[in-house]
Amino acid sequence: TGETRSVRDMCEYVFEKLGLDYKEYVTQNPKFLRPEELPYLKGDSTRIRTELGWKPTYTFESMMDEMIEYWLNLYNK
Repeated sequence: TGETRSVRDMCEYVFEKLGLDYKEYVTQNPKFLRPEELPYLKGDSTRIRTELGWKPTYTFESMMDEMIEYWLNLYNK
């Protein structure tokens, strides 16, 4: 999509959909942070879009919604 999303964005979106506050469940251990962490990483689909005419079929939100639905269905069985 050319949009940058963080793990925090994902947590906020998913936990909000579930009516929960991610801060009550997710913690960050500084031990696992890299000293030279890049602030943003994202793929660049320009080449495949221009050369093959590809377009993404999912948005960030639709992908998260599908994943939430899958896991809720699995655990509710």
